[in-house]
Amino acid sequence: MTTIWIRNAVIMTMNEQHDILEGDLLIEGNAIKQVGGIIDAPHADRIIDAGGKVLLPGFVQTHIHLCQTLFRGRADDLALIDWLKEKIWPLEAAHSEDSVYYSAMLGIGELIRSGTTTILDMETVHYTESAFQAIKESGIRAVSGKVMMDHGSEVPLPLQENTAKSLQDSVDLLEKWHGAADGRIQYAFCPRFVVSCTEELLIGVRDLSERYGVMVHTHASENLGEIEMVEAERGMRNVVYLDHIGLARPNLVLAHSIWLDEEEKRIIRDRGVKVTHCPGSNLKLASGIAEVPLLLEQGVAVGLGADGAPCNNNLDMFQEMRLTAYIQKVKHGPTVMNAREVLRLATVGGARVLGMEDRIGSIEAGKLADIQLLDLEDFHVYPSFDADWYSRVVYAATRGDVDTVIIDGQIVMEQKLVRTIDKSTVLKEADQSLRRLIGRL
Repeated sequence: MTTIWIRNAVIMTMNEQHDILEGDLLIEGNAIKQVGGIIDAPHADRIIDAGGKVLLPGFVQTHIHLCQTLFRGRADDLALIDWLKEKIWPLEAAHSEDSVYYSAMLGIGELIRSGTTTILDMETVHYTESAFQAIKESGIRAVSGKVMMDHGSEVPLPLQENTAKSLQDSVDLLEKWHGAADGRIQYAFCPRFVVSCTEELLIGVRDLSERYGVMVHTHASENLGEIEMVEAERGMRNVVYLDHIGLARPNLVLAHSIWLDEEEKRIIRDRGVKVTHCPGSNLKLASGIAEVPLLLEQGVAVGLGADGAPCNNNLDMFQEMRLTAYIQKVKHGPTVMNAREVLRLATVGGARVLGMEDRIGSIEAGKLADIQLLDLEDFHVYPSFDADWYSRVVYAATRGDVDTVIIDGQIVMEQKLVRTIDKSTVLKEADQSLRRLIGRL
């Protein structure tokens, strides 16, 4: 069993007591063995002298599209429905095995480089195994699944699925990949959103997710135009409709949830539905601002996510944290969404959305060793005297300050070098894959 001894760190545990400790951390295998104080482990396989660096839980991003990373900068300045129909769906329809793989690798490299250790990911209709292979090789922790789309006349032909086949393909992927990589990979059913899914498909997802005990990850109430489409076709609003067909359950994660009426907020609260907030994407697509403070006040589990590279255009949790705080302060005043609360959303809050708060999201003995070391010895995060550590991390630090990342007890990045991904190969192949993809459009 491999042991890693990290010495002389400032440890922001993100536990329930919000303990900030000074001292050491001991990792045995894939789990945290001991936290804080002076630890004596001279025979550890690796000894890392943190030298005053800040030790944090790895970020948990609860809404990502790895399959879209190749499309960064190719769908700017559009509203959601136009963004999908004119740009994203045609691009996804032209994907191949290699383009999905390198899109995923490109995104994962960026995520690890900026301190994210766990993601809730939604792929495209085809070639999901290529993304799973990238997830497995890179070492990141992920809950992911193929997107499901069996409805809509304006959907490109390659993305139009047969209902039964969409369900069966999802089950086949689940049975092969759920629990793979020693449990690092988990499966989620991913119907894209009500607009592109038949009721038959959504009911099938409801039943299969219950049978297999896995999550359902979908978009809902992101855009006013989307809501109008759902109301026109299904006769009720998004969340009301999902509740009507029995999908509003604790295993449901709704991306965005911006335009909720009072009944929908009540359903989310009472059914234990989870919400993922994506401020960068929501602002760039001009979709709106989610009522995060109210949802939190009502006890709803909320996580943060960057969404996809073509609507953000990066996957940086430091940016998402700041935006989460800033946009709510403009609406509700400067005391709302303080730095500590926002950092909780980025760590243990995201773990709660995934139902993994007993395993990740905070630095505590017995939890999985998913952690990051920040080097805050630089102009933009000083002075350090009598510092508020939450403020330094949320309001001042950047992804360039992430020095080391450990996932499942494995060092995946050290001294700002990602060890599990060949950067030069991925950058080169990403460009070549995109060139071929555009040729297929």
